[in-house]
Amino acid sequence: MDTHQPLLLATGVRKVYRTGSVAVPALLGLDLAVGPGELVGVMGPSGSGKTTLLNCLSGLDDIDGGRVEVDGHDLFAMSDAARTEHRARTMGFVFQAFNLIPVFSAVENVELPLLLVGTRPREARRRAVDMLDRVGLGHRTDHRPSELSGGEQQRVTIARALAGRPAIVWADEPTGNLDSAMAAQVMDLLCELNQDEGQTIVLVTHDSAIGDRVPRLIRMRDGRLVDDVRRPVALSGTTADPPRG
Repeated sequence: MDTHQPLLLATGVRKVYRTGSVAVPALLGLDLAVGPGELVGVMGPSGSGKTTLLNCLSGLDDIDGGRVEVDGHDLFAMSDAARTEHRARTMGFVFQAFNLIPVFSAVENVELPLLLVGTRPREARRRAVDMLDRVGLGHRTDHRPSELSGGEQQRVTIARALAGRPAIVWADEPTGNLDSAMAAQVMDLLCELNQDEGQTIVLVTHDSAIGDRVPRLIRMRDGRLVDDVRRPVALSGTTADPPRG
């Protein structure tokens, strides 16, 4: 990937939800470019289109107009099967719901997507163990989700998202099910992965404390981008601006 070219390029993206004869516009000709190594937060009121944006830019949902390129590939010029394969190989996902398989251990949950795209079992296990160690769970690899805290479960989902070495990670309210302390720890981890390893992350959140942590913050309203701000931020806890008051 050319580091001078956007990793994600969306142009004129439109999405309309239809129920019978009723059409509800969700995205209204949206343009967005995200470069390699960016950590981008997306905020906005309920119903502004944040999750729809993430689903359309990742190819989980179809679009009604426009163009979306990820890692140089036009997602909606592909067949459904090709888009699914491209998503599996180049994208990682972290959701509010952990979506872990209850009967699988942490390491089995992380290695499963690797096995599904044809990674050899021994290599899949090695990468899963390495990623769990990277997110601070090297001592919990054999524990099932019910034996882990909420914060630990979300770290497993982050390890799962990253084990395939994706070009981009999509995170939809990744701290929504966590208390403030655990949310801060998960956000610390995402910031470290972005700053230390250059992982590109697009993160949807309603939490202003999380929004304060990202170096680029986009705000949405009524299906449009209304603000796009870049600013220096500290790695842990707060923005780099001096304290107020």
